Amino acid sequence: MTYTNEIIDKIFNYKTYSNKKKIDAGLEMIAIMRANLGIDSTKQEKEQVIKTSRYIFKHINKIDVDLGKSLLRHIDK
Repeated sequence: MTYTNEIIDKIFNYKTYSNKKKIDAGLEMIAIMRANLGIDSTKQEKEQVIKTSRYIFKHINKIDVDLGKSLLRHIDK
């Protein structure tokens, strides 16, 4: 399952979610996407997951700079 930027923006803009809950939801989305990748996944599917993960990490960076920078550095390796 791939999440669109629209869905991700919606979750990170919820007023009723605490910052911790927003970060947890973002990391959960990444975990689900990565769990659905397998040996039969195409290169395009893998690149899409990385692109979406980077987008989520940028949202996390707006909430928690230290965590966001750490995650962004890790994905760029």
